Amino acid sequence: MRNILIIGAGRSATSLIEYLLNKTESENLHITIADLSAELAQKKTKGHTRATAIAFDIFNEAQRKAEISKADIVISMLPAHLHYEVAKDCIVLKKNMVTASYISPAMQELDAQVKENGLIFMNEIGLDPGIDHMSAMKVIDEIRDKGGKILLFESFCGGLVAPECDNNLWNYKFTWNPRNVVLAGQGGAAKFIQEGNYKYIPYNKLFRRTEFMEVEGYGRFEGYANRDSLKYKSVYGLDDALTLYRGTLRRVGFSRAWNMFIQLGMTDDTYIMENSENMSYRDFTNSFLPYHPTDSVELKLRHILKLDQDDIQWDKLQELDLFNPVKKVGLRNATPAQILEKILSDKWTLSPEDKDMIVMYHKFGYELNGERKQIDSTMVCIGEDQTYTAMAKTVGLPVAIAALQILNGNITLKGVQLPIYKEVYQPILNELEQFGIVFNERETSYMGYNPNSVAS
Repeated sequence: MRNILIIGAGRSATSLIEYLLNKTESENLHITIADLSAELAQKKTKGHTRATAIAFDIFNEAQRKAEISKADIVISMLPAHLHYEVAKDCIVLKKNMVTASYISPAMQELDAQVKENGLIFMNEIGLDPGIDHMSAMKVIDEIRDKGGKILLFESFCGGLVAPECDNNLWNYKFTWNPRNVVLAGQGGAAKFIQEGNYKYIPYNKLFRRTEFMEVEGYGRFEGYANRDSLKYKSVYGLDDALTLYRGTLRRVGFSRAWNMFIQLGMTDDTYIMENSENMSYRDFTNSFLPYHPTDSVELKLRHILKLDQDDIQWDKLQELDLFNPVKKVGLRNATPAQILEKILSDKWTLSPEDKDMIVMYHKFGYELNGERKQIDSTMVCIGEDQTYTAMAKTVGLPVAIAALQILNGNITLKGVQLPIYKEVYQPILNELEQFGIVFNERETSYMGYNPNSVAS
């Protein structure tokens, strides 16, 4: 019997674990689920006879090595910075490894050792990164196989709330890590190429430079630029592309409203606010506004942001309870970003009956036989409930499928890898279609970079 060790049993591992449990008989598998919480790990086994739950401390070197040594392949669903410890042991113990995380510089440095030991460490095989790589490379390779030349590549992905559960003015709820949402775009200018020109958007301008698109059956969306699109030039072999842009999707209007927090300074994570635990939500809002002996907090904020009382942006701020004089922050030594996250979590946490939604949108502009064409490829996945979310499904399933493909010897690449090769992406994309993760492709006339975009 072959043993798969899964380290980390959080939300993103739900669909991953269920997929592998369903394969235990046909693939002769035993699944070991390791988590700091033995109770959580046990819950994920669902009492399956071919699954074992263990309490697992990633920093317990003896235990870590013992469990990895018993595995035929290791799946790490830990936070990204913890993969490295697992990876080093996998090299020593000669075990293949799969993660959904971006390849860190430390992980990349292990490439030579991984190859020397005849191993594969497959990374970035979740949703974004993951399904985005695979679905993009499928179309890019098809265009190249026909002799076409890629001129434009744009890619957007967003975790949103399903339309039937979309019931606030922001058209948004947290479907993943709230902190990542609050800090999105910080840490450097967004970089991309537009019609052969390098473009840079600083953080304070990021959410006012958006591109708009429509997904059939789901309406309009907007996308703001991810931090560094340029690194995908070499990854995707698009060094000659005139336009290369990757972004995050939201419903139209979200970015303009979010920009208010940035202009006020509420997303800053670099300093601690004094007496934050006793601060009311109203105090928090007022702390970013100038002193005035008579003007109310509401009046000062509208003046600073140049908002009329009948502006929808004003309604969005009021909906968040930002002016509540009674409700306390309750966080000690908190940064503005941490306090904003707390306030937003009060309003944007999914209700038990809510469903989430993943939307991915690729645009490919290319030239073939002297004619310019464009392919738009879209994927929408809606979660079943708060356990089997669209996010858990799209992150976990490709990880599980990849692990089984590696275990069965169908993926023969060696080293620290991305899922950008046909032997990796083709079988995984084919199987994902059985779970409703399907890309719909539509060919249109080549439009170049969107001329209606604020970023153009």
